[in-house]
Amino acid sequence: MNITGLPVSMVANSVQSRVDIAVLDNLMESNDAMGAGLINMIDSAAMERSVNPDVGGNIDLRI
Repeated sequence: MNITGLPVSMVANSVQSRVDIAVLDNLMESNDAMGAGLINMIDSAAMERSVNPDVGGNIDLRI
């Protein structure tokens, strides 16, 4: 077992863990922003539906 390389290895693992946590934090923030955008889209669609209730009621199909 190489004891002299142990502190370097421990520091490298610590740095990698911090980077992984930072990346996951950014992904969570991005998901929160996308979720808020999705909620806004749903709300705007509900607003359109309340103003024009017949919109989207029919589908034209050709076979």
